[in-house]
Amino acid sequence: MANVFSRIGDWVNERAPNMMPAYRKHMTEYYAPKNFNLWYYFGSLAIVVLVNQIVTGIFLTMNYKPSAAEAFASVEYIMRDVEWGWLIRYMHSTGASLFFVVVLLHMFRGLLYGSYHKPRELVWLLGMLIFLVLMAEAFMGYVLPWGNMSFWGAKVIISLFGTVPVIGNTLVEWIMGDFLPADATLNRFFALHVIALPLVLLLLVVLHIAALHEVGSNNPDGVEIKKGPKGNRWDANKPADGIPFHPYYSVKDLFGVGFFLTIAAFIIFFAPTFGGWFLEHDNFIPANNLVTPTHIKPVWYFTPFYAILRMIPSFFGTALWGVLGMFGAIAVLFVLPWIDAGKVRSIRYRGTGYKVALGLFVVSFLSLGAVGAGVVAELIPEWFGASADATFLENTFGRVMTLIYFGYFVFLWVYTHLGMEKTKPVPDRVVYDHD
Repeated sequence: MANVFSRIGDWVNERAPNMMPAYRKHMTEYYAPKNFNLWYYFGSLAIVVLVNQIVTGIFLTMNYKPSAAEAFASVEYIMRDVEWGWLIRYMHSTGASLFFVVVLLHMFRGLLYGSYHKPRELVWLLGMLIFLVLMAEAFMGYVLPWGNMSFWGAKVIISLFGTVPVIGNTLVEWIMGDFLPADATLNRFFALHVIALPLVLLLLVVLHIAALHEVGSNNPDGVEIKKGPKGNRWDANKPADGIPFHPYYSVKDLFGVGFFLTIAAFIIFFAPTFGGWFLEHDNFIPANNLVTPTHIKPVWYFTPFYAILRMIPSFFGTALWGVLGMFGAIAVLFVLPWIDAGKVRSIRYRGTGYKVALGLFVVSFLSLGAVGAGVVAELIPEWFGASADATFLENTFGRVMTLIYFGYFVFLWVYTHLGMEKTKPVPDRVVYDHD
């Protein structure tokens, strides 16, 4: 058997001589820091979920009808009549939410350890482009089942483009292809969701990984292992604080994948709607342009940005400022490498001000998610009594959280550019014990 594999390898190398060197460069000869921790699982998990979304999506498209008259019925057909169709659909819908879980945690790890600092600005920018395309992909996929929340969610989100001066109404009609979400909307969203955006997403993922492997991975200490001492047991010219990605981290990632898939399987088999968070109850009702859901709200991973849209009041009779705030909340993340001029990467050695600010930023993001999902509005009567002005309290709370969200970036610029941060000494080499 070993001879067979060897011959196959020789045959491939003879016809594609650059394939094996590329494999070695990105796997067996790519040296990663020895001190990776739990936070470094989420990058590989994101790839696992991406593969799941592509594979399950292919099977779903075999029975889905991108038509306003047939879309909802085709999803019901998949759920009830296609063999194992219910499992494929739930794997896809649960995978969408889990995709955002692992990507958001992956991004948070970048904030914790300063993975956006020089020389990894391009890695961060490509990652943010992945996040942006992923949001567009998820939104269009959410519309396809053509449930009542899908219809009204599409109408509300697309209508936001109507705030663009002069061309707003024309832009909305151009995106919808009609005066309301209809066949044309479904067809173009289906084409973008199934073909165009996945291709862009795959390209960005490849570029993201390639850019990362050019500069090397960051680590919890924020120390460049390439600048450390050379000489390890495999290669005297390789960093002493690095180990080959394969087989060491590839095997370690398999453990994380197994644990993650166990949790995913539990959700799929026992709580696929996750109490209405992963699949809203209103989306099990066919789309009806005459019946508005009681509370129109997006899926949970859009709720922080939706809350910012709602919390910024309209000026001069236009909601343009809220729309700018919503998109600005994403855009500001792109320029984070230039906002943060800190001399230290890892939170382990950064000043107290940064740690407090990052903690408040996380609280504001989660709180805005609760506001956008309507959780805060539901809790106010329980906390303050039925006579409390729920709208006023929710708006006050949401606006404070919005100020904290954007205030984080303002504080970070002032804190680091004016040299106010007092940091701890950074070790010359990676540290394994932080007790």
